Amino acid sequence: MSKLLELMKKLGSDAGLAKEYEKDPDAVMRRAGLSDEERRAMAESDYGAIKRLTGLEDGQFATNHSIIAYDK
Repeated sequence: MSKLLELMKKLGSDAGLAKEYEKDPDAVMRRAGLSDEERRAMAESDYGAIKRLTGLEDGQFATNHSIIAYDK
């Protein structure tokens, strides 16, 4: 699994990480080991690049937003 996809899944399931990401997304992305290209794609919400970088096929990337799976 790509580091980008792994981070996206964690952001959808870890409330603490999601809050940290809201405050300082670049720090979270750097700590996750994302490349410059991956960080840029996330910062610019470039869904085409995110799809390409994660290896997701059409139909797997069905939403433009993270699905939040944790309790509030």
